[in-house]
Amino acid sequence: MLNLERLRTLDALARHGSVSGAAEGLHITTSAVSQQMSKLEREVGQQLLAKNGRGVRLTDAGRLLADHAARILSQVELAQSDLEAQRGQVVGELRLAAFPTAARGLFPVAIAGLRSAHPDLRIGSREMEPEAAVLAVLRGDHDLAVVLDWYNKPLPMPEGLVKASIVDDTADVAMPATHRHAHRSEVDLEDFADDDWITWGEGEFCDEWLMHTLRSKGIEPRVAHRAEEHPTQLALVGAGLGVCVAPRLGRGPVPEGVRTVPVRQSVSRHIYAVWRADADRRPSIRAAVEALKSAAEKAVCA
Repeated sequence: MLNLERLRTLDALARHGSVSGAAEGLHITTSAVSQQMSKLEREVGQQLLAKNGRGVRLTDAGRLLADHAARILSQVELAQSDLEAQRGQVVGELRLAAFPTAARGLFPVAIAGLRSAHPDLRIGSREMEPEAAVLAVLRGDHDLAVVLDWYNKPLPMPEGLVKASIVDDTADVAMPATHRHAHRSEVDLEDFADDDWITWGEGEFCDEWLMHTLRSKGIEPRVAHRAEEHPTQLALVGAGLGVCVAPRLGRGPVPEGVRTVPVRQSVSRHIYAVWRADADRRPSIRAAVEALKSAAEKAVCA
């Protein structure tokens, strides 16, 4: 009889491509991964891993069993989902991921509400960029992720996932209070063609969106500073070091010396939750989506 936890370890190795990646995804030590794989090899009587430089690779037998393991684990997930749905109780463990502003703007209220309404539900959360969060849900490392599409740039979405809308988040342009456009009630992105820009990390989804959007308007952006977090970006704006796009969700108080002005042709991003299709009937997933929507309504009204 094949051991389910050992199959889960093999599946994680196949998905992550390394012992360390599998250990991180399963929240166990690399030693535990190696021990589980040694036991699985003894169980099946075949070598499943082979050395590959400093790492390991799956043998033909390892790849064959990993394919079966993925299907078996998907069926187990579906069975658990159906049992939870039949019982109708919001219980068990729920692992959430979200990009930073959603984690800051939605998770505190949503998770507190879930814990109050469903004390038998264990909840963990992690900040994660949208593309990485989608892959984490697809791999089974997280149960649900909050991700985003910009109005003119959708996030690539693989098959096998279900999604639900949470909220539309409007973004403004943040500029120093002394900026030539700070007195205006509306601006266009083209008005900042000659300004220094403060943006996200190079290659991140939101940074790629900003570069794409500005270039589509004939602007070659002059990027002066990069910062992952919006509060850091706004602090740089307040120091007179450039301008940035500032979404409203999770923004918090704007620093002194910063003015945010709406964009005439609205700049917005659509925020939604994604989860695996085989977990679609889990009451905990449904409860989390409703809690996120409720938190979004409160955030918008604040």
